Amino acid sequence: MPVRTTRRATLAAMLPASAALAQGTDKGAEGWPERPIRFVIGGSAGGVSDILVRILENRLRERLGQALVLDPRPGAGGMVGAETVARAPADGYNFYINHIASHGIGPSLYRRLSFDPLKDLPGVAKLAAMPNVLIVKGDSPITSVAEFIAFLRANPAKATFASAGTGTSSHLSGVLLGLRTGVEVTHVPYRGTAPSMAAVMNGEVLFAIDNAPASRQQVLAGMLRALAVSTAARAPTMPELPSLQESGVPEFDVASWYGIAAPAATPRPIVERLGAELVSALQDPGLAQRYREFGAEPTPLGPAAFDAFMQAEVAKWAPVVKASGATVD
Repeated sequence: MPVRTTRRATLAAMLPASAALAQGTDKGAEGWPERPIRFVIGGSAGGVSDILVRILENRLRERLGQALVLDPRPGAGGMVGAETVARAPADGYNFYINHIASHGIGPSLYRRLSFDPLKDLPGVAKLAAMPNVLIVKGDSPITSVAEFIAFLRANPAKATFASAGTGTSSHLSGVLLGLRTGVEVTHVPYRGTAPSMAAVMNGEVLFAIDNAPASRQQVLAGMLRALAVSTAARAPTMPELPSLQESGVPEFDVASWYGIAAPAATPRPIVERLGAELVSALQDPGLAQRYREFGAEPTPLGPAAFDAFMQAEVAKWAPVVKASGATVD
């Protein structure tokens, strides 16, 4: 018995680090999870990321046998939360609710990140996508995209738009609109979606293009007017609204998406297990309907497909970020 133990120790010492990690990875996946799992949110409690995970919370607790701990870490377009998880133990108990800002726009926007979002925080599963909506003040004389573009061209000094902050999809959507219409628009960043919506309602700025659920209640109440959705086709959740593209804005296809990411060294069997559970949950008609009622379309993808999707998103947004001139140190 002592000789066998010595041989094992010697063999382990001779293994490359990657092979040793692989051995530990397989073993580490057995019996997972054994304690509550932390999901870090790059925004505030009650925001989109928080709600999308809470809709799945009971299903995941039943399937995994452990509670979920949601940990809000707002700031820097989600990068504060992303860095928190990228540097957390890769033990299968730390995950990040990632999105277009952290893993689509952020890699091109932030010049001095201490981590690489795609390499250090790869995907577990894509959850959902939702359109942004072009909104103006509720009592605005502008009632269509054609009238809106005509107004921009006739009144360049008033071509101002609000965003939830530099580097968010609401910021880059406004930039892209200017690029696609040939109109110079002026960005006015705010500290979050709520104040940016208020800026449109109060007439501080002309328009905003932000997540559909963020403005839905104000649109229904008549305080804001929705003119179009940002996706190439009409959104199933708001079929009454035309898309910007069908309204004459060429090559405009923007969706705010959300998913789950994990530290790169997280044991692969755990990543695959959680990814499969998330994809399965989103294929449940009841849960899918709850997403749609919130304004999000379930778009489940497993780890490999989600990583490929994010690579394409970075390539898509890099030239838009460059054209915007926006950078964050």
